[in-house]
Amino acid sequence: MIAAPASGQGKTVISAALLALLRQRGVRAAAAKVGPDYIDPAFHAAALGFDDHATSPVVNLDAWAMPRAELAARLAALAEDAEMVVIEAVMGLFDGAAKPGRTVAAANACDVAATPTAGEAGMAGAPNASVLAGIGSSADLAAMFGIPVLLVLDASRMAASAAAVVHGFASLRRDVHIAGVILNRLGSPRHGDMLAALVEEVTGVAVVGRFLRGEELALPERHLGLVPVGEHDRLADWLKQAANVAAQSLSLCRLANLTQPLRLSATEAAAHRPLPPLGQRMAIARDDAFCFLYPHLLADWRAQGVEISFFSPLADEAPAEDADAVFLPGGYPELHGARLAAARGFRQGMRAAAARGALIYGECGGFMVLGRGLVDARGEAHEMCDLLPVSTSFADRQLHLGYRQLRHDSALPFPARLRGHEFHYARIVWRDAAAQPLFEACDAASNALEPMGAQAGRVMGSFAHVLAAGTEAA
Repeated sequence: MIAAPASGQGKTVISAALLALLRQRGVRAAAAKVGPDYIDPAFHAAALGFDDHATSPVVNLDAWAMPRAELAARLAALAEDAEMVVIEAVMGLFDGAAKPGRTVAAANACDVAATPTAGEAGMAGAPNASVLAGIGSSADLAAMFGIPVLLVLDASRMAASAAAVVHGFASLRRDVHIAGVILNRLGSPRHGDMLAALVEEVTGVAVVGRFLRGEELALPERHLGLVPVGEHDRLADWLKQAANVAAQSLSLCRLANLTQPLRLSATEAAAHRPLPPLGQRMAIARDDAFCFLYPHLLADWRAQGVEISFFSPLADEAPAEDADAVFLPGGYPELHGARLAAARGFRQGMRAAAARGALIYGECGGFMVLGRGLVDARGEAHEMCDLLPVSTSFADRQLHLGYRQLRHDSALPFPARLRGHEFHYARIVWRDAAAQPLFEACDAASNALEPMGAQAGRVMGSFAHVLAAGTEAA
């Protein structure tokens, strides 16, 4: 697992560079991303040579949203034909969701002397372990399956303090093994020599990589993270450069010596039950406006015998006429409002699908497009499909971010309880007072939220991205 103390330390660039190098060296590698992020796994897929992330084997592993059986099944599938599995962590290694009914601060106050649970046994000397375990963090995933962690450390403004950071991360949880360190954004080779000597002498943790500070591997960003893979004109050149830098900066021999077999149970993995499909002939929107599609859901649906076709609303394509379900995933419709409004064939095809009784479901950006209208960042209004009685706006941005526990009683063929997440800046600026919401919602700590989304017969959607089935306790 490639992890870090915080976001922005270089995990994605180093993960993609390592995967590109492994591919260059002929190593059979597989990849995954911890958490619900869509964008980073697409870079992993490209590094492994897949042109289309949506149909690649790179998956998301979310220890908060997914039950352990599902995590085990997805890891087993990754490892089936791979010599090395590279998993990019999310945020900081120990960062996750709040525990239900209490804040982390309150938990710290009451849990220091608490008796550890069975899963926390063996953590003596780590008083905060009971607080930090079971919150869906990357560390939780590593602990569940015995995954060794490589800690990426932005050392651009550090000297001896780097050893203190590594020591703290290595000692905080006894069930999480910090196997190595990658020093990133070093000022010079001498800076790297000094820090590597200090880290290894003080902590005993091996330094397996030293990346110098430079702009050659920088990736552009915008409001939801990195600019998606599909919008990079020179991605192949970037990946080649990244592999070359990794070859000079990483010790593959030392890294390979730190790997461990995944601790998996075949019985546990076999207990996984995937989400059911939206229909047996699904039409799915896929282009730069609708690019947030989880490969694990596609793979599960195909394994259940579903016929899947893709169409591009930006190219004014309509869903297949024989589709019994249409899925508009999330993405960036706010960047393409004028083109979507001008795509009359697409909008007429969506209305025809609704008229013949096809189930139509939209998530986040897809939900916005199913509404009556969309206002972009410049304040310009664009007509959308008008299949749901809502209008949305990106002009007055407001961040909505977090895990969601969802319940529904609708035509959506998913289980009644679901787990997902929300990450967007758009908001609803008009909705019909009689509009029926799609989901009852709570956050990760089980605090009630406003109902989410809307439904009109067999047309439905919300700002939530569904990751997995929920539990009876959710």
